[in-house]
Amino acid sequence: MDYLKAFLVGGLFCLIGQILIDKTKLTPARILVSYVVLGVFLGAVGIYKPLAEFAGAGATVPLTGFGYNLARGVKEAVQQDGFLGIFTGGLKACAGGIAAAVAAGLLASLIFRTKDKS
Repeated sequence: MDYLKAFLVGGLFCLIGQILIDKTKLTPARILVSYVVLGVFLGAVGIYKPLAEFAGAGATVPLTGFGYNLARGVKEAVQQDGFLGIFTGGLKACAGGIAAAVAAGLLASLIFRTKDKS
């Protein structure tokens, strides 16, 4: 049942993103940034935590989960370290995901070669 919940919630995020790409003039980059900001906002108003507990990876893996995790890290660091936590909390909370993305990008750049569009 956990897999089904994750699939449905993650799939819903993807469906919304695809509809935004197809029906609006928003660029994919703006949609991705909107997803991160939406995750921060939903975490701030207390909606995202129950969603993440319900859907598991279906809510924590997409970019909305990154925004939620980033904001949660900042909040916890500010409570511990004060003002300095604004700058360090987000990076501490998301360091694993950022490191994995950089490593995957490096690996892809070593395996594949870029080609001209022409």
